[in-house]
Amino acid sequence: MEKAKIYIIGTPIGNLSDVTFRAIETLSEVDLILCEDTRVTARLLNRYEIKKPLLSYHQQSGLSKVDKIIDLLREGKKLALVTDAGTPGISDPGNELVAKILEEFKEDVCVIPIPGVSAITALASVAGIDLSKFVFLGFIPNKKGRQTFLKKAINACFPVLYYDSPYRFMKNLKLCKELCEELGVHKRMIVGRELTKIFEEIVRGDLDEIEEYFLSKDGKIKGEFVVILY
Repeated sequence: MEKAKIYIIGTPIGNLSDVTFRAIETLSEVDLILCEDTRVTARLLNRYEIKKPLLSYHQQSGLSKVDKIIDLLREGKKLALVTDAGTPGISDPGNELVAKILEEFKEDVCVIPIPGVSAITALASVAGIDLSKFVFLGFIPNKKGRQTFLKKAINACFPVLYYDSPYRFMKNLKLCKELCEELGVHKRMIVGRELTKIFEEIVRGDLDEIEEYFLSKDGKIKGEFVVILY
């Protein structure tokens, strides 16, 4: 009997032209696409005239949704997993689903990566610093754990990459500055905002320079942030 198949597909982080030929080909061939937000994925599919059924799978999806996905694989359906933007399994619940599928099917499933865009590698590629070794810490916590997170980033032996929110970036930057002063450490940042989109910008400097730049924007900060602290 043929093994069950699920494809883990990277999708654009902004510019829809960044999707790979292989991703388009695979999305066109699968029976069903699992996605975070069906409206977001529909925009990508419409751009490339792909008509496939969608099923939402995201951080709040319960065990019943996982059971349904496993049942579909048992029926011989070929599935694809995508996120709203970027590569599944990086700071999203994609790996949890993969783990449950592997546990259920053992050797009777093929989990196939279809590589694509990631905001982390996009910023790293233009950083202009030594990133032969780096630490990725995912999303900075919303409230509890921010100080512990930033202390870990500041004390790391290698550059640290993480995601931040436009609503909390300035507050987190201020805390980072305070902790650096407390620890007697000088740090620099590379900040990527709205990568691959119309208002993309990459800002480099020490923490004071970064703060001064974003303060000059009069609080009009939008879009997701990717940060390199080094």
